[in-house]
Amino acid sequence: MMREVFSWVFGILTAVFIAAVLCFLLGMSTNVVGVSMEPTLYNEQKIYINRFLYVISSPKAGDVVVFLPNGNENSHYYVKRVVAVSGDQVEIQGGRLYVNGLESPWVTERLIDPGIAANKFTLGSGEYFCIGDNPSNSEDSRSANIGPVSEEDIIGKVWFHASCEEQGMGFVK
Repeated sequence: MMREVFSWVFGILTAVFIAAVLCFLLGMSTNVVGVSMEPTLYNEQKIYINRFLYVISSPKAGDVVVFLPNGNENSHYYVKRVVAVSGDQVEIQGGRLYVNGLESPWVTERLIDPGIAANKFTLGSGEYFCIGDNPSNSEDSRSANIGPVSEEDIIGKVWFHASCEEQGMGFVK
């Protein structure tokens, strides 16, 4: 009987240890800072980040990513949506974001300040143009002090959010 109990306890402890190691190595959690991603994510909402995904692939348009602007370790994590990827041509004209000459499906709100995207430019290798889902209240790739986000500055993809408040829990679209 003791052998059976020990077997169960050892199995449970092993599973918990493996889960903890995988979460630590492959994922992380943080909180959203500010309202730039509303209504998708809210200020102070806890998010879970898949750090492993971009080791085996690259960000895609529509992904919600976490990055450190210009690799600044002293900054808080920025959470934004990738709207253009390496090699894409970006321009904001008439309050609309155009990627490769087509209106972006990821930004539906009128962009009052085009920032660096007022003039058409092409993203370099390993660069991504990221904008908040609430662009009127977002410091993002349009800002000269952030600009296109380098792939090495991207921490990972937001894959799950949780909150005890009215926002609820769920996967990020």
